[in-house]
Amino acid sequence: MDAIDFPDDLVQTQAAWNATYDALAAPRPRDTTALRRRLLLLSVRLWWHPYWETVPSVPAARSELRHVARAHEAVRAA
Repeated sequence: MDAIDFPDDLVQTQAAWNATYDALAAPRPRDTTALRRRLLLLSVRLWWHPYWETVPSVPAARSELRHVARAHEAVRAA
């Protein structure tokens, strides 16, 4: 798949979703209710983002977004 130029807010939302998911998946997470609510809110924002109306292959683009967000997280951590 060709590189996709995602909107910054979409990449940031995916990165926040990843961080929330990782926090919830950690051993003995604190405040699981808040984490679950945040994950649900972020999921809704990701799913209904207006960007998806402009993409011909949404499933492939969603997968690419997950990869792009993880790559941005790795760059920031380095």
